[in-house]
Amino acid sequence: MPYLELSADFRPYYEIHDATDPWTTPQTIVFVHGFTESTEAFRAWVPYLSRHYRVVTYDLRGFGRNAPVDSDFRYSTELYVDDLVRIINHLAGGPAHIVAFKSGGISTMRLAATRPDLVRSITLACPPMVAPGGDDWLPFMEENGLRAWARKTMPARLGRDVPPRAIDWWTDLMGATALSTARAYLKWVGTTEAGLDMPGIECPALVILTRLSAQTNAAAGQVPADTVRKGMPHAELLELDLDCYHPAASHPDICAPAMRDFLLRLDT
Repeated sequence: MPYLELSADFRPYYEIHDATDPWTTPQTIVFVHGFTESTEAFRAWVPYLSRHYRVVTYDLRGFGRNAPVDSDFRYSTELYVDDLVRIINHLAGGPAHIVAFKSGGISTMRLAATRPDLVRSITLACPPMVAPGGDDWLPFMEENGLRAWARKTMPARLGRDVPPRAIDWWTDLMGATALSTARAYLKWVGTTEAGLDMPGIECPALVILTRLSAQTNAAAGQVPADTVRKGMPHAELLELDLDCYHPAASHPDICAPAMRDFLLRLDT
């Protein structure tokens, strides 16, 4: 399995998917996953994109095939941005399109606002513009474990129409995260407010949202579409009538083609 040797404390697992014509020079897409996810979260998106683009996925610190971090590890937006910069430099070799799921949008928005030289475009799927996470998440994890927490949150995350086997798969994926990593991550993510970076983002942007109840939106850290329109008036919005806050996972056959078409329009 490939690990990228970036530093003594950061050797991320990564994958490259490239089905483009070998005589072409494709642009690169870098995926950034969210809390308790990994490279596996993007598996349904890759086939839609890898024919036209070189697709890079990697596991964030503490997640997926990477080693867990200690409970007192100090995550920060700056640390995640620095990791992303190094991923882009080593695996893209120049500016890339960035796709972020959930809280992966926090570092992606900061990168776009502060390092526009490395970003061709951003796609934000259910991004948290204010601090995401329920107050009961960590206490529930401590008492019942990550897998029980993942299953409990699936109805709001994926909706009520996905098949039981899909619920089981996502529960297993997210429930595999170490409790120590979850503790450290939630201490950081609860202090974030990614929406403050919106005015500084000038690159092309696609934002995928769902129309939800105020209570579900609050848990996901999402804000109304009008707030996104005011903060990034140049962004394209795809607002879906779904009873979930993670359509990138529940409805990849809607979201991934929309993102691909968005990128192809940029090239015309």
